[in-house]
Order: sequence, then C-alpha cells, then structure tokens
Amino acid sequence: MAGRYKSPLRWSDVTPRETYLNRRSFMAAAGAAAAVGGIGGPLQAQEALEPNTFEEITSYNNFYEFGTGKDDPKRYAGQLTTDPWAIEVDGLVERPGTYDIADVIAGKTIEERIYRFRCVEAWSMVIPWNGFELADFLEQVGVQPSAKYVAFETLVRPEEMPGVRFPVLEWPYREGLRLDEAMHPLTMMATGLYGEDMPNQNGAPIRLVVPWKYGFKSIKSIVRMTLTEDEPPTSWNMSQPREYGFYSNVNPTVDHPRWSQATERRIGGGLFAGREPTLMFNGYEEEVAGLYTGMDLTEFF
Repeated sequence: MAGRYKSPLRWSDVTPRETYLNRRSFMAAAGAAAAVGGIGGPLQAQEALEPNTFEEITSYNNFYEFGTGKDDPKRYAGQLTTDPWAIEVDGLVERPGTYDIADVIAGKTIEERIYRFRCVEAWSMVIPWNGFELADFLEQVGVQPSAKYVAFETLVRPEEMPGVRFPVLEWPYREGLRLDEAMHPLTMMATGLYGEDMPNQNGAPIRLVVPWKYGFKSIKSIVRMTLTEDEPPTSWNMSQPREYGFYSNVNPTVDHPRWSQATERRIGGGLFAGREPTLMFNGYEEEVAGLYTGMDLTEFF
C-alpha cells in the first residue's frame, strides 16, 4: 500500500454538509467526523465557513458533460447511470483489462481526507473526500518501467449527458499526470463525500482528486486509464493551449491570461465576503514542491 497522508485541515474548514449536499443537520456530519480523528500538519488552517444555501453550493459545479452552467450538473446529472461501472486500463501495464468498480475498490484502504479545492476560475472550497490513493490501484494493475505518464478519460454517454451534444470541448474529456504525480500520496481516487457515495454532479462513481492542482485536473467519472511513455493530450490544453497547460499547478504568482490567480473567492463565505490569498500549490507546497525541482514555477504550464 502507498504511504498514508495526514491532512492538516479540520472539520471547521469544510463547506457545511447541509449546504453542499442536502439539508441534513451539520451536527450529524460533525458527529461522524469524531470517528475520523483529528489530523494535523504544517499547513496553514483556514477560517470556518459560514453556511451557504443548499442551492448555492450544490449547483456551483463544473461538469461540462452536463452543460456549461454552474447549476447544470445538479439539474441533469441525476439521470447518469453509475451501476454497472468499469474502468478500462491499458498501455504500459502488466495486467491490462476492464476492471469492474468493485474490483477497483476491493482491498483498498478507504480514507476520509479533507482537502482544499481550488478552481482555475479563482473560487475555492474545502471538501471531505472518501477514497483511496491512486498509487494503490496503479500497484494493482502493475506499472511497466517504461511508463512515465497516466492518461485518464471521462465517460461519454450523450443520452444521459446532454452537454456532450455540443462541441464545447473535444469529447471524451481527457486529463493526465506525470507518473510521480500520480503515485504521490496526496493523489486520490475519490468514491464519495461526507461518508456517502459520490454525488453524480461531483463525478460519480469515481473521480480523481489532485489537491495541489487546479480543479479541472481532477477528472470526473473515469472510464479509462492509460499508462504511456509520452505526455498525453489533455482537454483544456487541446482547446486553449495558451491558457491551460499540462501541469496546471496552483500558483498565485502566475496569472491566468484573463484574470489574477493571486486571490480566491471562498464558496461559503457569503455574498459580501472578501477574497483570500491563494496559497502556493494550494497549500500543499511542503508535500509536493520536490516534484518540480529544477522546473520554472513561474510558468503557468
């Protein structure tokens, strides 16, 4: 098993459950958190969030397969069929094949991790994911020595995903990581939120979570993984290479060509809340900066 990661964030940092998923009592979620245990570390803590309405948070999502509006995923993703589900694994692996979701999860250590989430659009959340380290699954399928990257693809199902009927992007949605990024203990395959199965609008039944990168790197509803020697194409880079690069690490010193990345708007902060400084690598600098030794971090790409 890959090394376990201890998150520095607390339940007071989490976007409240009743406003993010449903209208259940936040106290129930806090009670469940007691079983998780405190997790500490060197990173800065963030202030507790003020509750948002259920509608504000559950509709504030990017999942273009269901439409480009922030509320489109909530509106349309309920029709997505997530059972049965399988992930095709191919390329430079010892055990290629089609893995049923039950086989993907079997034997893994399912953990609850509270991660910051930073969108490239300069808004952010704090989310308690449930899942396991991607490294555990890569060890299961057996990575060949020549592999240097992992490519991912999202489901394309036009009859259930109305957004793919339009050429917003070249479908399927594609993303990728360098192999050492994929094997890092922070990198998760998330299967749920708040101890429940992953909501459809958040990438059910299984998605990637890479907390030090902008959110579009954390590809949703994964159906294919390919191990490759060459850097794989990624959807936003294919669409707008000047604005979206392969690495897309959170970096407050490098602006997006159309807006600043120095600050962010915290979802849950209320209509008149101010902006917060964006942290290098989204606050995970101590854990991941070593992956990029010798690279020019002033480059957005």
